[in-house]
Amino acid sequence: MITRNPFDRYDLKIKKNDRVLEVGSGHNPTFRSNTIVEKYVDTNYHRCGDIKIYPHQTFVNASGEELPFKDKEFDYVICNQVLEHVDDPVRFIQEQCRVAKRGYMETPSLLGEFLFPKKSHKWVILYIDNKLVLFEKDRMPGNYANNYGELFLNYLPYQSLIYKLLWYTEGNIMLNRCEWVNDIDIIVNPTDKKYLSFFTNPWNRKMVEQLYPPRSLSKEIIKTVSAIKYLVKSKIKSKNNKHVALNLNEYMKLHNKNIQL
Repeated sequence: MITRNPFDRYDLKIKKNDRVLEVGSGHNPTFRSNTIVEKYVDTNYHRCGDIKIYPHQTFVNASGEELPFKDKEFDYVICNQVLEHVDDPVRFIQEQCRVAKRGYMETPSLLGEFLFPKKSHKWVILYIDNKLVLFEKDRMPGNYANNYGELFLNYLPYQSLIYKLLWYTEGNIMLNRCEWVNDIDIIVNPTDKKYLSFFTNPWNRKMVEQLYPPRSLSKEIIKTVSAIKYLVKSKIKSKNNKHVALNLNEYMKLHNKNIQL
């Protein structure tokens, strides 16, 4: 069950003694993770840069659809920007829920995928009715070829405070961010008109308000103030972050290990 929508992947309810797994950590692993899993070690097609690993982490070369761990071996699993890549999302989600008690799942939203698409993404995903609803991108109408990521990912988040606050006050516009316990309710390639229409039809006001319910002025102020506080807190924390990640070769040399590339 999805329990909350955090501000981002650093706003997670991870306990001090939790054993944390991260699946598909790519070029930007979470420092809090104890074990990280990567499927592709010889290509960056599915990520934006070379694999990075912190010295304290255990690296495992495996598929997220076939995780080599015992049931509930971890207290928490982080999966950031991976689900949209996988061949079998149902199996992938089942494995997350099998090996961990709780977790965090982040993906691009439908609008996020439209603004900064990736060829390696197989699914367009929306957060509706406390579910993740996936639809094959090849079946989507419209132009999913033009990439405006230079503006919406690389420029505005660093130049516009108002735009940054939008990510925190209406988080699911660009990204789906979900913390869950026990399991995640998903629908793949919906046939029900209620869900299918979000992927195939123009959005009307009723559909928009279902995704982004209107708020009173008081709630809007509270939401905005909370976002500002979190943004300031994040800036201070990032300035104090002295952790340095290693590339895969550096990590293997440090731990005297070999991996078949």
